[in-house]
Amino acid sequence: MPLLVSATNHERSWRRMSERVEVSVGERTLSLSNLDKVLYPDVGFTKAQVIDYYARIAPIMLPHITGRCITLRRWPNGVDSASFFEKRCPGHRPGWVGTALGPGDGDEGIDYCRLDEPAALVWTANLAALELHSPMARCGDLDSPTMVVFDLDPGEPAGITECCRVALALQELLAALELESMVKTSGSKGMQLYVPLNTPHTHRHASSFALAAGQMVARRQPDKVLVEMKKSLRTGKVFIDWSQNSRHKTTIAPYSLRARSRPTVSTPLSWNEVSDGADGGALIFEAGTVLERVFDRGDLFAAAATLEQELPNPNEA
Repeated sequence: MPLLVSATNHERSWRRMSERVEVSVGERTLSLSNLDKVLYPDVGFTKAQVIDYYARIAPIMLPHITGRCITLRRWPNGVDSASFFEKRCPGHRPGWVGTALGPGDGDEGIDYCRLDEPAALVWTANLAALELHSPMARCGDLDSPTMVVFDLDPGEPAGITECCRVALALQELLAALELESMVKTSGSKGMQLYVPLNTPHTHRHASSFALAAGQMVARRQPDKVLVEMKKSLRTGKVFIDWSQNSRHKTTIAPYSLRARSRPTVSTPLSWNEVSDGADGGALIFEAGTVLERVFDRGDLFAAAATLEQELPNPNEA
């Protein structure tokens, strides 16, 4: 996969990092800084490498975040230091980084960043926005989600293995309803299962459906699965978080880095990989491996952006 970022001054390179570097990304020119700063200290993964990852993954990632109100989570001093969420798009953004009005914390909306081109991903990476969080709806129609999400959150000692087993149970249920689904790791300890819609639905319908489907799986496996919000009940179980379908909620975007000890990525999986994971197979992927995966296998999540499906009445699930 070709590198999308190139230095405009050829005497500079990614390894001359004590000064600002101007780079070209398509038709845009950006000034990058502090490229030698280590953002993942355990493995020495630098800001330059973060930027390079987002530049390379951009063609695959953009269809999943274009036209959405993106929340940035920034670690300016690396993953071992403090972070902060940034919903409101920074005022110092370049003029070509668009914004969209999205849900705020109160009655008034917030102008979020729209990351609709590779240069925008490079710009946010330069802000040390390691994580990009995306809502279920596009900014053109905030009231109509394009997908349903089941956020699978394991309570210790449960982990990714147990999440895979729950994902397979959900897939079986959804298939019985003639709904296709796809899954990705969270890049942390859990995973997310998605049902693409791309047809008019409401957040209320999506939430109700997710709750009903989660309740059915929980009834079949009450010692392993729950849908209740109370954290004290989650020990050793997988919590199916259906509430992520609310209008104001976001989930980690496909192909986003995570701020763990290593540069892990929220990685789309094949269902064969999920089956392997249910048997104990490892499902942790770092930036370099993800780039190799998409080069070899393409975007396993591609259908999420285009597949049109309709939910049944949640009472029928």
